[in-house]
Order: sequence, then structure tokens, then C-alpha cells
Amino acid sequence: MVGKQGSNRPLTPKIELRHVYKIFGDQPRGRALELAKAGVPKDEVQALTQHVVGLSDVTFGVEDGEIFVVMGLSGSGKSTAIRTVNRLHSVTDGEVVVDGTHVQSLHGRALQAFRRQKMGMVFQHFALFPHRSVIANVGYGLKVQGVGRWEREQAALSALSLVGLDRYAGSMPSQLSGGMQQRVGLARALASDPDILLMDEAFSALDPLIRRQMQDEMLAIQARLHKTILFITHDLNEALRIGDRVCIMKDGAVVQIGTPQEILTQPGDAYVAEFVQDVDQGRVITVADVMAEPRPVVPGATLGQAMRALGERAGAFVLDASGAPTAVLTAPDGIRVAGLGGDDLAAALRTDFERCGPEQTLNEVYAAAGRGLPIAVVDTHGRLVGNLDPREIMAELGRVETLIDAFDRKEVAP
Repeated sequence: MVGKQGSNRPLTPKIELRHVYKIFGDQPRGRALELAKAGVPKDEVQALTQHVVGLSDVTFGVEDGEIFVVMGLSGSGKSTAIRTVNRLHSVTDGEVVVDGTHVQSLHGRALQAFRRQKMGMVFQHFALFPHRSVIANVGYGLKVQGVGRWEREQAALSALSLVGLDRYAGSMPSQLSGGMQQRVGLARALASDPDILLMDEAFSALDPLIRRQMQDEMLAIQARLHKTILFITHDLNEALRIGDRVCIMKDGAVVQIGTPQEILTQPGDAYVAEFVQDVDQGRVITVADVMAEPRPVVPGATLGQAMRALGERAGAFVLDASGAPTAVLTAPDGIRVAGLGGDDLAAALRTDFERCGPEQTLNEVYAAAGRGLPIAVVDTHGRLVGNLDPREIMAELGRVETLIDAFDRKEVAP
């Protein structure tokens, strides 16, 4: 997937929420906060105090250069969380730290400067000025900062070029489609070259096809610019598709944080399992999650030796001097040749096997797996790094279904 990044990088948080509480009401730091800190559920706090718990002990860190997606249904606290990052919401308790700055300590001009210089925001609704041209809309934030016309128009054109709309610079918003208007909103956020992008349900108002195209464009831009992106959505499919990591929220609290693969294959509780049961797991789980250690055929081995080493595996590959697979020995082929009284390894080898990369999804290799032969997992240099047994694909998908079923049984158990 374009723009997706690995999860093994050292943690260097660009954005941190530390035990953040947000209570809405006349006395947010009173009894409602005490109850929330004691672990009383959101609905009970509201019934007892007439105060609404927006966030309850929310802690997460967003790494420099990653796409961190906060996902949840209406009322989960996801939008409240993002609005504490630029202090559209003050917090009742806890800390919000952005690039070393304690956001809650900022006021007035210092807060305005922080917002303008440090981050850009893309909203669900395009929020374009209907009476300003596209280039004027994109450059508006720079105009507010006092940047001269020529400089801000150059920056706006550069941002429009990133989203493929530079030829529409002189058009009016009403002349653009909804998807194009949202790209203008993204360009406006990029024009000042901020370190951080805050995207609150940015693609939710778009039709499904346009929405997917916008996701692709954002990932392509991210692959070039490496921004730190905090992205809010109610759509788990969107979260799993674009996120380096995903944070699932419910009733103002964090339920689980993990990579898309971790969320899908290791749901932390029944609530997460309920979400993932409707997701096509094959487009999220990668070959690397399923492949086995290569254990190639030992050079010079006889057929009998190779078959004994094969054990219960579906097959083993023969490698050339560079470590690239050139042939495969499968159990049926070995048994066939041995049954004819032969011990010539070469007679049992076949070369019509498939290759794939470790980052490909199970859906991408499903057709190849249908042949029933082991698939050689190779790196960018063509060297063997893993064996993919077609049986393991179905076993992994079945394991996830079994895990979800187990949560369901717990929910209905007496």
C-alpha cells in the first residue's frame, strides 16, 4: 500500500495525549471528573451529574511522520480528541503536548501562531469561501499570516499541484465537484507546509469511489512529504486502509491501539471483534503475517534426504547461488518419483511455482494460492525470504473468524 509505514520504528511522539479528561458541563472539575477518574461509565456519570464525559483517561502518542487514525462511532470522543490538539477544546485534566509544547498553556496570539505555523486542518465539510477563487482559498491562511501575494500564490500553486488541481487555480469552488473541492481543502492545509495535518472526517462526505480516490491521493502525498497525520473517521475500513496505527475509541475512552494487522487479527475485546467481523481480512493481512521460514533444499541432497527434511511442509525451494528460488519440491511430486523407484531429486522438481512479496495482502495472492503449490516469498532482489503454504492462508482467515466467534460466545454466556 502506498504510504504505509512499518511499525518497528523507534517511538518519537510528535503529538501526545497524556491521561486526558474532557468533561462538558457547568462544573467540569467537580463530581463528574471524580466519577470519571473512578472508572464510572459515561452514561452513569451523565445520569448522576448532568455532565457529559467527552474524554476519559485518553492516552496515545502519534509518531513523527506516521498516519495515526482515531476511529469510533458517534459519541466515542474521536473528534473531541483531535480538537484538544489545536486547543479548539481545552482539557479538564491531563496534558496535550505537540512537538514539546504544552498546548493547554497557550492563549491569544501565541495560540494563533502555534496553530498557523505548526498544523493544518482538513474538515469533513469543505469550508471553502464561495466568493474566492481556488488559488485564493488555498492561499488564505498565508494571507492571514501576512505573506506577500506573489509568495503565497506560489505556495498555493505548489500545493494545488500536489493534489492535481493546479490548472483549476483560477476557478471558483462552485465550478468544482465535491471531490475536487475536498482536494482544495487538502491543498489549503498543505500550503503553509505544516509539520502536522489534522483531518477530522475529511472524506466522510464523499461518495465511496471518490472517497477511495482521495485516500489514494493522500497516501501518495504522504509518501512524498512524510507529514504527521492525525486522522479521524467512523469507518473501520478507511482506518485499516490508510493508518500506520489505529486507535479505536468508545464512550470517550481508548479501547485498543495497534497496527491494522493487530486490530484485525488480535481484537482486544468483543467491541473491537464486532467491528472487524465485517472487514475483508484478506486485504489487510499480509503474506509476512502468514509465511513460514524458508528452509530450502540442502545443496547436493538426494530425493530421499530432501523428502525427510520436508516433513509436514507442503514444499521446499531449491536456490541458486544468489539465494533466488529456481525450483520447488512438493510432497506429491517427491512421492510420485520415489514410488517409481527413483532417488533423483531433479526428476521431482518443478519450476512452475508463483512468487510474491512479503508486503502483499492475502487477497493479492489468493488466485496464485488456488493452484495448491507453495509460493516463494522473495525480497526486492529476488531472494527467498519465506514459504507461503496455501493451506496457511485459509488457516489464518479461519483463526480470525474463530477468535471473533469466541468473543461472541462470551457475550451470550450465562
